[in-house]
Amino acid sequence: MKKRNKLYVLLVCVSILFIAYALVNNYIIDPRAEAFLSHKTGLKRELHLPAWLNVMYVHVAFACIAMAAGLVNFSNRIFEKSRKFHRLNGYVYLASVLGVVVTSGYMAPYATGGKITSMGFNVLNIIWLLITATALVQIKKKRITPHRNWMIRSYAFCFTNMSIHLMTFLFYKGFGIAYVDSYTISLYGTIVLLLLIPFFIIRMLGPAAGSKPMIHDRPHLS
Repeated sequence: MKKRNKLYVLLVCVSILFIAYALVNNYIIDPRAEAFLSHKTGLKRELHLPAWLNVMYVHVAFACIAMAAGLVNFSNRIFEKSRKFHRLNGYVYLASVLGVVVTSGYMAPYATGGKITSMGFNVLNIIWLLITATALVQIKKKRITPHRNWMIRSYAFCFTNMSIHLMTFLFYKGFGIAYVDSYTISLYGTIVLLLLIPFFIIRMLGPAAGSKPMIHDRPHLS
């Protein structure tokens, strides 16, 4: 239990920091995404900046909501206080993931790195949708541990942007690889990473508390 609580505290800290950074950076510091767009070269489609920026704002908002909603639903204390809230918040998470995927689909053709990067984002979005849908199916069947495990896998994809940019910084600044190549490598590396990390977290957590037959509560990290 202490291990789960420590893991949840770490998750809270990282998630809150990322949400704060995403909101401040995209809406206050660089609302026109000039730093990010400066690396987009050789686009085969004309980028209509006002439309792209509006979609980006919606994309960031949905991503932050998904991260916050998922974080709240991993809290055992909140779940015990109101299971109805847990269920409704789960649908907020699901709707937010759909919002992220749809807006990402619009921006994918303009991705840094061209077609190969665009394809990578589309693959990532499909994987995320399938994983999230599987989590929903599992809880509809009252399968607590599988639901929790698939939600852990799904929530990992909320960190897609953070992972891509951290890895890009490492390859670009640390190893001197061209930015476009660093970004493309980081995208595919992120897909692999976000599929692997939940595997180890799930193994470490073990079965969800209360997952025995006839008992369907406490399916969370903390």
